[in-house]
Amino acid sequence: MSSTSAVLQERSTEPGAPVLVVDDLRTQIHTPRGDVQAVDGISFTLGRGETLGIVGESGSGKSVLGRTIMGLYTTGPTMTITGRVLIAGKDVHALSTTALRDLWGGDVGMVFQDPMTALNPVKKVGVHLTESLRKHRGMNRAQAAAHAAELLNLVGIPEPRRRLDQYPHELSGGMRQRVVIAMALANEPALLIADEPTTALDVTVQKQILDLLERLQDELGMAIMLISHNLGVVAGRADRVAVMYAGRVAETADAATLFDVPHHPYTEALLEAIPRLHQPPHVRLAAIDGAPPNMIAPPVGCRFAPRCRYAQPDCTAAPPVLDAALVRGVADPRHSFACYHPVNAGGQ
Repeated sequence: MSSTSAVLQERSTEPGAPVLVVDDLRTQIHTPRGDVQAVDGISFTLGRGETLGIVGESGSGKSVLGRTIMGLYTTGPTMTITGRVLIAGKDVHALSTTALRDLWGGDVGMVFQDPMTALNPVKKVGVHLTESLRKHRGMNRAQAAAHAAELLNLVGIPEPRRRLDQYPHELSGGMRQRVVIAMALANEPALLIADEPTTALDVTVQKQILDLLERLQDELGMAIMLISHNLGVVAGRADRVAVMYAGRVAETADAATLFDVPHHPYTEALLEAIPRLHQPPHVRLAAIDGAPPNMIAPPVGCRFAPRCRYAQPDCTAAPPVLDAALVRGVADPRHSFACYHPVNAGGQ
C-alpha cells in the first residue's frame, strides 16, 4: 500500500481543508425512563495527518461521539441526531444508505473496541478483507486475496496467506485487533476513528498497535480520531486532546499544553489519577470523588460541579461555555475550557 495511491489522491480535499468537521453535534437517546443527552453540542475540526485524542471516564460519551460521526447512529425512533458532520466534504447524516456504505468503505474507517465482536465468527479472515476490496476497489477474487495478504503483512501478522483461511477464534487478541485495523485501512481512508484500539491488550502489544497506527498515518497522511480512557496512551500519540465529561467537551488544547497546564478541574483530577514512575510501590492513587451524573436529569450548571473541589455557587446556576485561555492577557484559540473557576490560569 503506497502513500501516493490513486485512491487517496482521488479522495483528497482542497489543500488545507479539514478532513473532518463536527459542528454542534448532539446525540439524544430515547429510553423508557427519559431522554439521554449522550453527546451535547460538540464542535471541532481535524486536518489531514493530524491526531485528535478524545479522553474521559467511561460513560462520558466518547464512543457515542465516534459512532455518531461515523454515521452508525442516525435519527430514528430511539435516537435524535442534530448538528452536522462533514467527512471529506460529505454531510454524513444527509447521505443515503448506499452512499453511507460507500463512505464507510472509502473515506472513513473505524477500529472498534472489541475485535471479537467486530469480526464475524463464522467468516474467515480473508472474507472480512476481500469483501471490501472487491466492492470498493473493483478487484477480482485473486487480486483481492493477494492484496488482503499484503494488508495482513502490513499490520505485522506473520504467515499472512495462511491467516486468510483462519477464523477469528483461531487468532490471538492482538492478532484479531491487527485484522480489524487492516480492515479499516483496506481502502486507505482519509479518516480513521480508533475507539479504544488497545483495550484488553498487554502493554507490549499496545505499543506495537499504536506504533503501527502512527507509521501507517505517516505513510497514508490520514487523520486519526483516537478515543481512549487512558491518558497515557493519548499523551504521546495525539497532536490535540479533547477532554469529555457527561457528553460535553470540558477542555481542549494541544497535547503538550493540556498535560502541562490543564485549566479544567476535571482534567487536573484525571491527570492526578495517573500512576507515576517515581511513586513508591502500592501507593494509593488519587481518585475523583462521586460518580458521573445521571444523564437523563443532569445538573443544571456545570456537570462536574457535584464532584469538583473548587465548585462555587455560580457553578450550579448555569453551564459554563468553552472559552479560550488567556496567555499574557491574549486569548489562545488553541486552548479552551468550560469552567468559571479554572486552575493554573494565572491572570484569568
